[in-house]
Amino acid sequence: MHFLSSMYGPLERVIVKRPEQAFRSQEHLDENWRMFNYTDVPDYGEAVREFDEFLNILEAHVPEIDFLPEAEEAGLDSLYAHDPVKFTPEGAIILKSGKELRQPEARIYKQYLQEKGIPVIGELTGEAVSDGGDIVWLDDRTIAVGRGYRTNDEAIRQLRELTAPYVDEFIEVQLPHDRGEAECLHLMSFLSMVDRDLAVVHSPLMPVFLRQRLINGGVKLIEVPEEEYDNLGCNVLALAPRHVVIPSGNPVTKAALEAAGATVHEYKGDEITFKGTGGPTCLTCPVIRK
Repeated sequence: MHFLSSMYGPLERVIVKRPEQAFRSQEHLDENWRMFNYTDVPDYGEAVREFDEFLNILEAHVPEIDFLPEAEEAGLDSLYAHDPVKFTPEGAIILKSGKELRQPEARIYKQYLQEKGIPVIGELTGEAVSDGGDIVWLDDRTIAVGRGYRTNDEAIRQLRELTAPYVDEFIEVQLPHDRGEAECLHLMSFLSMVDRDLAVVHSPLMPVFLRQRLINGGVKLIEVPEEEYDNLGCNVLALAPRHVVIPSGNPVTKAALEAAGATVHEYKGDEITFKGTGGPTCLTCPVIRK
């Protein structure tokens, strides 16, 4: 079994969680959306329909899809299956979210992976906190980790050790304060690798060294404008190199991707993406890529 290293190789196996298991009911949403800092209360029925549309895209291109179960300790954000773990070529690293409400998901995820026979090679301990959205494989042997409100120095130290056998370069990226501690700014908020030499970015949030490193390494940057960044246009899931999924309503980004030779699939994400600030990369935890 070959596990994920790049973020853009052909996706063979992915873990997701349906709204039925994460959101549970309209009543549960009504009671909890403010606590999880959603922009508005999601409509449960519409969320289920939107996820079905998103899932249809995955099912057409991904041979194996696993579904996380409902768990009492897991909250609304467990819909965003990407964040509690990160995969290396030999298995998963269990993380501990920088958002305290999400920390119970780590134990649930670990048990789930063990039941599925998916190797766990390590987990964060002690004071370390990190979200999967802060950890980006730039290529098969290069990893970048964002240091921000969701990922701290101790997590970076532990991740450096855990990933050492699989990387030639470990890059620490200092993230900006941006809109504050309560908002969710991940490294993946402004950087999506969609091929070895193609990335979707929002440059105003990018450290200069990282932007220059990508360009000097031959990576073409697709620039997402401010209004589409706010519409999660920078959150792009690669099903395969230059074969991507984006939230609908990002025409400039879509056109730029297509001009770069990409095939673009769109899904409506009013309830499952925009209100919880989690795009298609957040909704999926890639396990195996070719």
